[in-house]
Amino acid sequence: MRMRPLIWAAALVGGFWYLTSVAHWNPGQVWQPIRQTERLWTAPAAAQSAGFSTDENNNIEIYKLARPATANITSIVYREDFFFQVYPQEGTGSGFVVKPDGLILTNNHVVTGSQQLTVTLAGDKKQYKARVLGTDPRNDLALVRIQADRPLPFLKLGDSDSLQVGQKVLAIGNPFGFGGTLTTGVVSSLGRTLQPQEGRRLEDMIQTDAAINPGNSGGPLLDSHGAVIGINTAIYGPQGNIGIGFALPINRAKAMLDEFQAKGRVTRPYLGIETLYISGDVADELGLPNEGGLLIQRVEAGSPAAEAGLRGPTRIARAGVYQIGIGGDFVIAAEGQPVESNDALQRALNRKRVGDALDLTIYRSGRTQRVRVKVGEAPQTL
Repeated sequence: MRMRPLIWAAALVGGFWYLTSVAHWNPGQVWQPIRQTERLWTAPAAAQSAGFSTDENNNIEIYKLARPATANITSIVYREDFFFQVYPQEGTGSGFVVKPDGLILTNNHVVTGSQQLTVTLAGDKKQYKARVLGTDPRNDLALVRIQADRPLPFLKLGDSDSLQVGQKVLAIGNPFGFGGTLTTGVVSSLGRTLQPQEGRRLEDMIQTDAAINPGNSGGPLLDSHGAVIGINTAIYGPQGNIGIGFALPINRAKAMLDEFQAKGRVTRPYLGIETLYISGDVADELGLPNEGGLLIQRVEAGSPAAEAGLRGPTRIARAGVYQIGIGGDFVIAAEGQPVESNDALQRALNRKRVGDALDLTIYRSGRTQRVRVKVGEAPQTL
């Protein structure tokens, strides 16, 4: 089984890897597929008499409650080999039921590009055809629906804003195809940022030493009460677990779920500008603050940025073989925080929802001023 890597540019001895397992099928090969309730945990009297410790009782009961609502997600993507022969490439990940009607939460990278999606519930081992209802690529989230003939057990969502370093966590998923696997650990750190070479920057991640591996992607990270506080997403290391894993905070997914419940779809925030990061000597040459910022290169007509009065370039300057639009607004802060990189504005935008206001500080004609932009909804083609 081969894993799809996500390599961190700054890593010296390893890298960040998404947790989706990927396998190839070759002609002639026999492919062998590897096949809750809302209440919180209370120590059962029966378990107390079995000779287990309090912590063991907690692990056992949480597993019994949560496992039926976890899922193995298998995706098929059809590709062409060197001889233009079509073959299926199979990937496996995890997910968990969040509504009794079959709504499942997982990572976007588990389902992206899939032409066939199958969900196997850990509780009864039943397989269901699934469809993707919505995705949030900037936060690596996806919503999937299956049609079951009964109300399904589901997991309660906790509060990731109240997490503390050192508190116990439990992960359930499908590492390397071994479905229904439980591992335990603690919250090792909070607020971690992952910057892969490919894919989007992931911020404010939960770091844990609970063993997670390829195939765990999209599975729940639970607290000691059985509530989901994170979605297992990535690991640091060459291929497998070395005690450094990362989960998306569940509160980030709550906003997506709320929006889906209200609108029946998932939207993405949108400003409608293209920018170029400039600082230092180049900024000095252009008469801009050398601390750095984003020089607007284009403002789309009718976009939220245009409606807020943001201005694009008035002329073109050459810098070697490059052309730079100058004379437009220079964004130096977003939400009161200095703009220090190309993706700083996008990170601020990712924290907003459609209809929210985004406060920008711009430099225009030798003066700084504040502009408030009402965040719009990105067109489906973007």
